[in-house]
Amino acid sequence: MNKFQPIKFSSIGNFLDHLPESELEIVEELRRIVYESIPDIKEKLSYNVPFFSRKRRICFIWPASVPWGNVPVNGVQFGFTSGYLLNDDLNYLEKGTRKQVYSKTYYSLEDLDSSILRSYLFEALSIDNNF
Repeated sequence: MNKFQPIKFSSIGNFLDHLPESELEIVEELRRIVYESIPDIKEKLSYNVPFFSRKRRICFIWPASVPWGNVPVNGVQFGFTSGYLLNDDLNYLEKGTRKQVYSKTYYSLEDLDSSILRSYLFEALSIDNNF
C-alpha cells in the first residue's frame, strides 16, 4: 500500500470481490468486451486496477471504489493509455486536463454502447500493432 491507495489487491479475483454490485456488473461487461475484441490481450493489475496490454498498455478499467489519492472518481472509468492517438470525431472520450490518457465513464450498463467501445478498441489495437 502507498499514500495514494489504502488498499492492495493480490489478484484480479480479489479486485472483483471488492467491488460493489453496481460497479461489478459494469466492470465484468467491460472486461468481456475487451476479451471478445482482442482475444490475445493480457490483463494485469497495476495501481490496483486491471490494465490490458499486448505490446504496450492499451486500456484500463478504474472503478470509483478503488481510490487514487484525492482524485474524486464516480462510476467506472474505461481508459485508453494512448487516447490522444485515437480518432475521436464523436467526442466520446473524456479528456479533462490530461494530455495522453483519455477515458469514458460509465454509471450503468445502459450507458455502455459496446459497438462504439469496440471501434475505439480496434483502433487502439491498430496503434499498438504499429509500435
